[in-house]
Amino acid sequence: MKEEADSYGHVLKYTGVFGGVQGLNIVVNLVRNKLVSIILGPEGMGLVSLFNSTVNFISQTTNMGLSASAIKHISEVFDSGDEKRIAHFVKVVRLWSLLVALLGMVVCIIAGPLLSNYTFSWGDHTLHFILLSPAVGLLAITLGETAILKAARALRALAVVQIYTVMAALLISVPIYKILGQTGIVPVIVLLALVSMLLTVRYSYRIVPLELKGAHGLLGEGMGMVRLGLSFMLAGIMGSGAEMLIRSYLNVNGSLEEVGLYSAGFMLTITYASIVFSSMESDYFPRISAISGNNQALCLSVNRQIEVSLLIVAPMLAGLIVALPVLVPLLLTSKFLPMVPMAQVAVFSMYIKSVSLPISYLTLAKGDSVAYMTLEAIYDLVMVAAVLLGYTWGGLFGIGVGLSVSYLVDVLIVYFYTHRYYDYTMSSSVMKYAAIQLSLGVAAYLTTYIGSPVLYWLLGMSACAASLIISVYILHQKTSLWTALTEKLTSKFRRHG
Repeated sequence: MKEEADSYGHVLKYTGVFGGVQGLNIVVNLVRNKLVSIILGPEGMGLVSLFNSTVNFISQTTNMGLSASAIKHISEVFDSGDEKRIAHFVKVVRLWSLLVALLGMVVCIIAGPLLSNYTFSWGDHTLHFILLSPAVGLLAITLGETAILKAARALRALAVVQIYTVMAALLISVPIYKILGQTGIVPVIVLLALVSMLLTVRYSYRIVPLELKGAHGLLGEGMGMVRLGLSFMLAGIMGSGAEMLIRSYLNVNGSLEEVGLYSAGFMLTITYASIVFSSMESDYFPRISAISGNNQALCLSVNRQIEVSLLIVAPMLAGLIVALPVLVPLLLTSKFLPMVPMAQVAVFSMYIKSVSLPISYLTLAKGDSVAYMTLEAIYDLVMVAAVLLGYTWGGLFGIGVGLSVSYLVDVLIVYFYTHRYYDYTMSSSVMKYAAIQLSLGVAAYLTTYIGSPVLYWLLGMSACAASLIISVYILHQKTSLWTALTEKLTSKFRRHG
């Protein structure tokens, strides 16, 4: 029982640690988005979204998956403790990062006219995409150095970089947008990419100093890492391409304002839940990779991760559903209120993601790159089809329905595959907690159709309170963190007494 409690406690602890940093970043970003939305409005936010999604798409297309595959390879070298091997392989990663940075810049410049015609139905934006090419190159360098920090377990440095980067985004973007308006969007994107890169290399160079000599012949040594990264790259291309396709479709068949509303709604639902999901890559993925040969242990670890993630995120999501009509004018402006119905129904996709995401990591832990890429491709196709059909059927609200439907299809497919090939079976506890919390989420959502403000808040907050109480009770039963915290506080008071 103590071992089981400690295991749940480990998941809860690191979910809280990484989630805390992510939460701080989200708060600062919300302040930034509030100010930017006031200055630029929905159309300007839509333009920012289009340019950012294009930069991410080109980055995913050209970075060869190094940001993911390098972590696995460098971690093995760091675990050996051989400083010469560490310095040597880090040099390999940095050389490949420089190569893909140059490749990304060239692709962005050459593809400028095509991107302009594909993304916009008005005006010539070729020059904008050419000027965005440095951001693509800087992002490639940043991803390579971030992989080094993760492999070295420099979690404190990663947290500091994230905090400084988001603060810099606030301090740089708001004044420039205030002075230049929409003209400042491209300079802001490039400047933020530069700041992020400088902050990241500052810490990664402390761990492994930059060494320029002896680079000859190193490209060949990184081919194994590149081959592994290709599946990550292709999955990233499909994901970024799907998002870019959706935004471009809305821009061409709807309006730039609808792109801004969709992006804001997507940000509020997806980003909010990422507080809980932020620990997956840093803690959960390495943990299940270490036991990838033991299907029974894998099954237990995955189910525990799902339970903790679901129990933490569910009360937050229920509260988000109820509070969105108040949060949107507060965090953005009243001009964004039309996206509230979309965001409220899209919240259910995050309930489903709390179940599907831990299961999805099984293919990565097993090193099954083909399965990972195939499952990601299926999800991206389903998401694009569901979102576009939803938009045709019900506008922005239909998009929210489409997002939730696509996640539901994804979890069914992923579960079927992992059950068939990895013997993964969802525990009865997961199914019970999911049924309870999802039912309370539906109850919170149904209150949005109540006309009386008093009844709306009374019943809505009751559903949120019930979700929170149930989660706290179950986590209290399953973890020893509460006991440890009580003992620590008691001993502290005794010392001072």
